[in-house]
Amino acid sequence: MMIFRPTPQDYDELLTVWEASVRSTHHFLAEKDIQFYKPLIREQYFLAVELYIIRNEKEEIAAFMGLSDELIEMLFVRPDQQGKGYGKRLMEYAVHQKHIHKVDVNEQNGQACRFYQHMGFQVAGRDETDPTGKPFPILHLQLPTPPQITRVEHRL
Repeated sequence: MMIFRPTPQDYDELLTVWEASVRSTHHFLAEKDIQFYKPLIREQYFLAVELYIIRNEKEEIAAFMGLSDELIEMLFVRPDQQGKGYGKRLMEYAVHQKHIHKVDVNEQNGQACRFYQHMGFQVAGRDETDPTGKPFPILHLQLPTPPQITRVEHRL
């Protein structure tokens, strides 16, 4: 599974993947909410993050993520491609190649919460609303800090 940076010509397909994924996992959103976020995703959020994609065997975008300096800002997988390892591969790239150990997730998106917890993330905080002020609680997750190894000198 090769990870690529998309071009602006890929943004329409990215938005299609985003919407399909949201409709299959964000059951707490009403249609008006999806329509509220859709232009923000395309016109603001895609431009504010480093985007990474994985294509499937048909050369369709199977999954994508957006990273900021310290946070996995978004991770979406085409619904018919879920469970094939695309999300896991992107997460491993973010953690091991980009050294990002934090992610925010909608608390009401149980599938995503379970996925991140399976990947080792733990709840570090919670906000009652999303960044736009809407009543969709956000969980702040992070990987646990590895234990610090102290050096012990032995004298013989």
